[in-house]
Amino acid sequence: MKVTVITLVHGRHAHLAAQQQALLRSSQLPDDYVIVAMDDPGVAASFPDPRLPGTVVELPRTGTALPLAKARNAGARAALQRGADLLLFLDVDCLPGTDLVAGYAAAAKDDAVAARLLCGPVTYLEPPGPGGYCLDRLQDLDSPHPARPAPQPDEIIPEDNPDLFWSLSFAVTAATWDRIGGFCEDYTGYGGEDTDYARLAGRAGAGLAWVGAARAYHQFHPTQDPPVQHLADIVRNANLFHARWGTWPMGGWLQGFRERGLIKGGQGTTPCTLTDQVGQPA
Repeated sequence: MKVTVITLVHGRHAHLAAQQQALLRSSQLPDDYVIVAMDDPGVAASFPDPRLPGTVVELPRTGTALPLAKARNAGARAALQRGADLLLFLDVDCLPGTDLVAGYAAAAKDDAVAARLLCGPVTYLEPPGPGGYCLDRLQDLDSPHPARPAPQPDEIIPEDNPDLFWSLSFAVTAATWDRIGGFCEDYTGYGGEDTDYARLAGRAGAGLAWVGAARAYHQFHPTQDPPVQHLADIVRNANLFHARWGTWPMGGWLQGFRERGLIKGGQGTTPCTLTDQVGQPA
C-alpha cells in the first residue's frame, strides 16, 4: 500500500518544516508527500525535505479567498497520478505522532473500516518554548480535543455522525475517494467544505472511523473564537451548505457571530447575512 501525505500551505513555512521533521520520526515513513502551495511560490524552493520523496503542486489564487476545497482535490489528483493507494490529509499546522502514518495504514487494511473516512485524535498544543516543540516527546503532550472521540492507540471506533468529521487529519483509500468524488469546489475560503465532504461521503455509504493510533498535534498559532477573521468566508459557505443540504453548519460559530451583532439569520430558512456593524471600529 502506497501512503501519500497531502498538505496544503499558504505561508506557515516554519510549521511546514516542523511537520516534515516530525514525519521523519515516524515509525512508518510515508511513501510520498504532496504539498499544495496555494498562492505561495516560495514553497517549491525549500520543500519538501530531500529525505522525503515528494512534490509541490502550485495552485494560484484566483479570488480573495484561499481555494481550500480545490487545493485538496488538486493534492489528491496529484497523489493518485503518482500511484497513491491511501490519501492522508494533514493540515500544515499538524505534527504527526510517531505512529500516525502506520495507524492510518493499518486501519486502511482493516476490512471493517477501510471504506470509511479514517480520522485521528488531535491535540491542540500550547505555545512552544524558545526551542520549539520537542518532536521526540510529543506523546507527553497528548490531550486530544474533547469535542471529538479519542480512542486508545489500539482502538478503532466506527462513527456515523458526519458532523464530527474534520479535515485537519484524515485518511481515505483511493477507492473510497473515487466513490465520494472529492470536495465541492464551490466552497472557497475557510469553513463548511469539510462538513459538506462528510455529507457527500455519507451519501456514498462511507461513514467515519476514529483511529486511536493516528494521533496528531496541532501547532499553536493565534486565533479567535469565533473566528471573526474568516467571517465573510464562513457566511458565504454557510449559505452554500444550507442550499445544498437544508441545514446550517458551524452552528456554534454562527451563534457567536449573532451574539456579537456581526450577522443576521443563519437559522431556519433565513439566509445568513452580514450586518452593518461589520467593519466598524471596535
